Amino acid sequence: MATITYREAVCEALREALRADERVFLLGEDIAEFGGSMKVTQGLLEEFGHKRIRNTPISETAILGAAVGAAATGLKPVAEIMYCDFFTVAMDPIVNQGAKMRYMFGGKLSVPLTIRSPLGGRRSAAAQHSQCLEAWFMHIPGIKIAMPATPYDAKGLLLSAIADPNLTIVFENKMLYNTKGEVPEEPYQIPFGRCNVVQEGSDVSVVALSDMVGFAQQAAEQLAAEGISIEIIDPRTISPLDIDAILESVQKTGRLVVAHEANLTGGVGAEIAAQVAYRAFDFLQAPIERVAAKDTPIPFNPLLEKEILPDDSDIVQAVHRTLDYGT
Repeated sequence: MATITYREAVCEALREALRADERVFLLGEDIAEFGGSMKVTQGLLEEFGHKRIRNTPISETAILGAAVGAAATGLKPVAEIMYCDFFTVAMDPIVNQGAKMRYMFGGKLSVPLTIRSPLGGRRSAAAQHSQCLEAWFMHIPGIKIAMPATPYDAKGLLLSAIADPNLTIVFENKMLYNTKGEVPEEPYQIPFGRCNVVQEGSDVSVVALSDMVGFAQQAAEQLAAEGISIEIIDPRTISPLDIDAILESVQKTGRLVVAHEANLTGGVGAEIAAQVAYRAFDFLQAPIERVAAKDTPIPFNPLLEKEILPDDSDIVQAVHRTLDYGT
């Protein structure tokens, strides 16, 4: 095991995939000499050359249109969208083409396309560079979605995505790139649809996505000092979603808090809450709590941004509310 950053883990996965399969290539804005906006692809050009590490025009529609076409004709592109906010100008290649082609051709055609994209705020990047849009894509059948929270998961899930014959999006939270963790030096894959129980507990189940896993761990320390035990579940992937593991936890604790950075209305938390309410209603001892950003554009001002985005204090308050219910 080596201790490396999340950024290095992603780069390591890309390097291993490029070495293992000559059909794999990368494309995106400034990913070659510059190494990408988050410096994830730095150093890959020197080993693999411009044919496989391709800079593109500043056109997300061109990037994803080319990537879908390349995948449909037998290559295995890994496209980078500089900020997930920029998906908005290129939805057709993903939603109407890449996500549907394998189904429409009866499995005779595959679209082994992986799309990487940073998401999230906490950097004073303002409303057009700080969103979390994963719920949009969760709504579309035919798209697999990963949201790795650790360097270990970042490498293993990305390698699984590249090996998958379906269109897959891997969302990388910007605030995680400098975090460190132990990562095997050899290639490995983490199956989609299998959550990680980060911490076992008995009083409240907390399902946390992406960077909210770290905030949940901070909340767990504060709550433990009060004698409250929370179980932290990281879904890792939201499509497919390991709902059975979440249900198993709720059946044990009787209470659920779902936390994500995306804004509250229409978020992934609403879908998880709906499924748990439908399938484990008799086990719930309190209403399900959701922790999320407020329903407003993300401001540039760092004090306002901090007020809008959720953190460990919001998880602590949600846990208290669910425990206080009915008392």
